[in-house]
Amino acid sequence: MRNGRRRAAEVENHERWLVSYADFITLLFAFFVVMFASSQADKGRQQMISESVKRALEKDVVVAKLSGILGGSIDNKGVGNAQWRGPGGSQPDLRPTLEKLLNELKQEIKNGSVQLEMTHRGLVVSLRQAAFFPSGDDGVYETALPALAKVAESLRRLHNPIRLEGHTDSVPIQTTRFRSNWDLSAARAISVMALLEERYQVERGRMAVMGYGDTVPIADNETEEGRRKNRRVDVVVLNEATAKLEPQ
Repeated sequence: MRNGRRRAAEVENHERWLVSYADFITLLFAFFVVMFASSQADKGRQQMISESVKRALEKDVVVAKLSGILGGSIDNKGVGNAQWRGPGGSQPDLRPTLEKLLNELKQEIKNGSVQLEMTHRGLVVSLRQAAFFPSGDDGVYETALPALAKVAESLRRLHNPIRLEGHTDSVPIQTTRFRSNWDLSAARAISVMALLEERYQVERGRMAVMGYGDTVPIADNETEEGRRKNRRVDVVVLNEATAKLEPQ
């Protein structure tokens, strides 16, 4: 009697493998559902990218970007207010501008209020703090405006990007307006940019501001003469090679 019950029980449990098989099929189904969903999402993203590229090409944005990289002629379509077209389809040579400013700013260069230099980045016009700004302030002297007007006239004739870079000496500053030399250097650069745009109609899309504080000295901060040279705002007119490395 007991042997008969044992055989019956063994027959009833003979197909338990179907449970494991059913679990496996369920997991496999779930796996393929996930894979299918992922492939559909990728197709959606590909479609979005395709449409974005198509819109960009229709608006000449990509063409403008590539032309700027390759040195071709482009206009300011799709790149804000910046104009990149110059003689021969590229940015103009800055040497004539340097020579022009050397002639027009003879007195300012002689008295040390302005310094001109051609560097690997482009043309740098250094506006010395003593002639352009009160100590510890960002307001430009009225007496400095004629010199700035001469610089602005040359800038308007160009299409190169312009960087307004503020610098200070290493003597710490902390006032109700400026927490540090960083703040002061940036504020002075912004003041020059505002004048170039509002008073002298230099395109704002060509300009950017940077404040370096005392981190990029051009002279020894241990001497008064060195500190005087370090307090400045540099108007940097980027050359073609450097402009290609700038964000557009």
